[in-house]
Amino acid sequence: MKRFDVLILGSGLAGQSLALRLADRLKVALVTKRHIDDGASSHAQGGIAAVIDPADSTHAHYEDTQIAGAHLCDPAATQFVVEHGADAIQWLRDQGVPFTPDSDAPWGMHLTREGGHSHRRIVHVADATGAAVQETLIDRVKRHPNIKILENHVAVDLIVGHKLGRPEAGCLGAYLLDIARGRVEACAAGHTVLATGGAGKVYLYTTNPDTSTGDGIAMAWRAGCRISNMEFIQFHPTCLYHPQAKSFLISEAVRGEGGLLRLPDGTRFMPKHDPRAELAPRDVVARAIDFEMKKRGLDSVFLDISHKSPEFLHTHFPTISARCLELGIDISREPIPVVPAAHYTCGGVKIDLRARTDVAGLYAIGEASCSGLHGANRLASNSLLECVVFAETAARDILAHPRRATDALPHWDESRVSDADEEVVISHNWEELRRFMWDYVGIVRTDKRLERAQHRIRLLKREIDDYYANFRVSNDLIELRNLVTAADLIVQSAMRRKESRGLHFSKDHPQMLANPRPTVLNSPHWPRGQARWSQEA
Repeated sequence: MKRFDVLILGSGLAGQSLALRLADRLKVALVTKRHIDDGASSHAQGGIAAVIDPADSTHAHYEDTQIAGAHLCDPAATQFVVEHGADAIQWLRDQGVPFTPDSDAPWGMHLTREGGHSHRRIVHVADATGAAVQETLIDRVKRHPNIKILENHVAVDLIVGHKLGRPEAGCLGAYLLDIARGRVEACAAGHTVLATGGAGKVYLYTTNPDTSTGDGIAMAWRAGCRISNMEFIQFHPTCLYHPQAKSFLISEAVRGEGGLLRLPDGTRFMPKHDPRAELAPRDVVARAIDFEMKKRGLDSVFLDISHKSPEFLHTHFPTISARCLELGIDISREPIPVVPAAHYTCGGVKIDLRARTDVAGLYAIGEASCSGLHGANRLASNSLLECVVFAETAARDILAHPRRATDALPHWDESRVSDADEEVVISHNWEELRRFMWDYVGIVRTDKRLERAQHRIRLLKREIDDYYANFRVSNDLIELRNLVTAADLIVQSAMRRKESRGLHFSKDHPQMLANPRPTVLNSPHWPRGQARWSQEA
């Protein structure tokens, strides 16, 4: 049995930041399903929002966040994050992150501005901030003697005391599948942290990597944690539609520089949906594309910037131009096929301002969590900021409340299961789930569509639970089980929200309520009468 002071599930910016803050004093395990750099953080093209310029203010950042979040952002969490923004950037600079410099600015970094922000406050590394930050931190993580990196390991489930007749014990660790060996082992930890990212792979089209299967959210739900605001799934309007190109974004800057959205026959359609046309907000553009695709039975629409010169395109969009050309698309001569795609999970495991969940010893940070910062719609570049800020507050709480890893955990029992007879069951259910979630629980929703999705999910859950109970676990089975749970939580949350707000748009409830509240789901796996650990959540 493996034993660590802290077990961190997930190796993105949140997990790595936490590991580095703890490792000088504690023995840390950093678990990643594939390789350490395969998470969503490295895909981030934008930057990190923080108040650096004295002409800016945390009040303005707070207000911008609330407006973007359709006034559903938790006030305390929002204030907490924006106030710690500058410290988060300084910590990253201290780690060696090479933010794009600006010799004319007293603070030495170039600040850009993105949609929804009233000031220039986006610190970045050219147009690949996430990759640069990850590269820097990965190097430090690999060199730290107190951090054990467990690549090609996936968490099967959390080990919680109330399921072992020890309700006071809280979270004791997790069962981990060594994918290469096909063996499940118990891993004990004084503290366990969910930094597993979002659930974008529940949808047919997503900008997320294949690892974004809602693992932490599903495991927390099964452990008894509350889940909040899962109806708010952010869709990016323009993801490249090509069989050989997964998760490749076509930046909104393409539309900002004059790109036009067209139907297959070349007709523009955005002017009839919004007077701002292609420059309308992200959610408006995504709904317009979704409408046209469903109305006409299209696989994609097209983003055309071929009226710009090749020199202009090479200068402004070198990465996009090169990637498209690799796939046989010359954007200086032809339009780019695009579809909206699931981009960010605004909800997740409910936490307090110390990143604590409802289970003692269990924390959640990053996209897997719901701190309340994002409300009904995430403001651009607040996600990486949240990762760093909550990694710091979780580290402080963990160091202030030491817990000893247990010496004994029940072994994983495979005595009553066999090898899977038909793997096709997993692939078929995976495709069915992603297709009906896209069709019924996507950008535009109705009560009838949600009811149909819920019915399908119940059938899938029974089949998958039966499969899980009778066959040895595999990475694909674990991910499918978690995706179905995440889908169920999204649908439950969407059915409870009887309004249209932020990212949740319902044809049956187009109005906005005067006094909106977060959607909070109470897990049926929580023992009745047992007090929750996190009092601030």
